[in-house]
Amino acid sequence: MNYAGQVLNLFAATLLLLTFAMLSQRRILSLIYLFTLHGATLVAATLVVAVVTHETHLYFSAALTLALKVILIPWILHKLILRLNVKWDVEPLINVPTTMLIGIVLVIIAFNLALPIAQLSSSIARGTLGIALACILLSFMMMITRSKAVPQVIGFLAMENGLFFAATAATYGMPMIVELGIALDILVGILILGVFMFQIRERFDNLDIHNLESLKED
Repeated sequence: MNYAGQVLNLFAATLLLLTFAMLSQRRILSLIYLFTLHGATLVAATLVVAVVTHETHLYFSAALTLALKVILIPWILHKLILRLNVKWDVEPLINVPTTMLIGIVLVIIAFNLALPIAQLSSSIARGTLGIALACILLSFMMMITRSKAVPQVIGFLAMENGLFFAATAATYGMPMIVELGIALDILVGILILGVFMFQIRERFDNLDIHNLESLKED
């Protein structure tokens, strides 16, 4: 049990480091690769909890995450980037050093918010709840500090990873029907966003969402 806890803490720390790496990343393809590793780390952490707790539904959750977050969605995003012929770097609204400083503050806030909640949980992963909350806040920050559509989509997906990890850390995951519903919503959302990106690119010749502010009703 203690060994499993240490392995879980290692995966949780890796998840946090990958979230920081995505927050500071300026290359779009590298961002997609980091998101793939982010999903793979989440799968590994979920499997550790499943093995220790013998919660069968966590194996299905890990398999679903592997299929969607590690294989299918990164493949869709990669094909979308190639199809749109996107060659630009990620353009943050604030510079990277400032972003990282704000990120560190968010991590401190997350750990302080999660501490009383973790004390109420009996899960073996309760010690990683602060990291899960930090990943959620950092991913949300990545969404609001990017001007391009694709990095914002990846930020949203990374935030969903954090929410799933938080559910696993606190209560050994969500009911399977809820996870299937969320997975379907995410997949449909990615397909809709793909169409949306094509429309932005066709209309403005780039994917900067600030161009939408120029649209006025007649």
